[in-house]
Amino acid sequence: MEAVFVFRPAEKTGKQNRNIIRFAMHTILTRLFRHNEIPKEYRANFIHLYLDIGWFGILSGSAVNFINVYATRLGATGFQIGLLGAVSAVISLLVAIPAGRWIEKRNTARAVFWSSVLYRLGFFLWIPLPWLFSDQVQIWALIVLTFLMAIPLTPLAVGFSALFAEAVPTDWRAHVAGVRNIVLSIAFMASSLLSGYILKHMSFPAGYQVVFGIGAFGAAMSSFHLFFVRPLQKDTPALPAQPGHGPAKQATSPFQVLRLDIWKTRFRNVLLGLFGFHFGQYLAIPIFPIYNVRVLKLTDDHIGIGTALFYLTVLLGSTQLRRMVHRMGHKNLTGWSVASMAAYPLILSLSTEVWQYYAVSLIGGLSFALVSGSYANYMLEHIPANDRPPHLAWYNIILNAAVLIGSLAGPVIADQIGLSQALLVIAVLRFLSGLSIVKWG
Repeated sequence: MEAVFVFRPAEKTGKQNRNIIRFAMHTILTRLFRHNEIPKEYRANFIHLYLDIGWFGILSGSAVNFINVYATRLGATGFQIGLLGAVSAVISLLVAIPAGRWIEKRNTARAVFWSSVLYRLGFFLWIPLPWLFSDQVQIWALIVLTFLMAIPLTPLAVGFSALFAEAVPTDWRAHVAGVRNIVLSIAFMASSLLSGYILKHMSFPAGYQVVFGIGAFGAAMSSFHLFFVRPLQKDTPALPAQPGHGPAKQATSPFQVLRLDIWKTRFRNVLLGLFGFHFGQYLAIPIFPIYNVRVLKLTDDHIGIGTALFYLTVLLGSTQLRRMVHRMGHKNLTGWSVASMAAYPLILSLSTEVWQYYAVSLIGGLSFALVSGSYANYMLEHIPANDRPPHLAWYNIILNAAVLIGSLAGPVIADQIGLSQALLVIAVLRFLSGLSIVKWG
């Protein structure tokens, strides 16, 4: 079946892409509007959360999706591509705890909105870079901009998880997460296919400037819908607050400010398990674009189609998320889906043709659908409702530690043992991290 998407004559590609999007739109509309039992007081939040992630999908499928490819075509080294992910992690590691305390003292919805506005303004600055700088200077300008954008990104990352928990009742989180994944998939596929088409038919670098413009507009609209998400008056706590582990605003000593007491709770196992997941995830990020461009010789159009196929199976997998959560629970679903993510680097390392890239994209999307829809809810199940920001700040720290170490270590490993061998190592690490969540998470 995978070959159907590869060996079509060129003139049929547009019709093929339209069929993919038409099928996806039918699926999402059915999914969105069949739940008439949703209470009225929840509907506005749910709709704006869906539209937020939809516009974020436009951003992700265009500017974010192609930024590493753009840097690679400018001549970026593996180290420089790794820095694109690592520099934001450095900032987040430094300010995650202060960001959590800052969120605690403010209205969560307003803090998230303004953080998103400041962060997403940076995407508009990507557009004029080709007019202003040479290729190598552009690479370093992107790294600097990413560094600066990470300052508001940190409270946004900490605050959004708290806002999601406040705006969506516990019983509806799996449903909302699944629908958000579907909306993200639709938007990502559409913008990825459109971006690939633009890059194929426009000269370099003008095509990338148009793609960056599309992404910046999506970023602005995503922030617009975040403005309308409101915490509910009543919230069902995932866990009762633990004695002596109150909110960070009561802290007085340096150790209390750091909230090291969180590492004495069961949440420690959650943090360690998610560190392993994110480390295996981000270890591969700098390697994928280099392997795709320099080994598989993929064009921007190939990458756009592959990404669309990836998110097609994300969409299909997300329609089953609620059912699988009820059957397996968030922890087991997270663990086994993380383990299944080993298939992507494993199969990619053995690939030599574009159709194999398309096939692995289809397989990888299914795993990603399940893990992306379950791991945040798995984490929230282990956080007291009245103490979310400090716990989420610690999660943000381990996430960005994994991003930093993985982004820098991935290119080093690839330089030492080769791209294909590095992907095999990453596959093993992903599988083991998934098993650790199932056993100890």
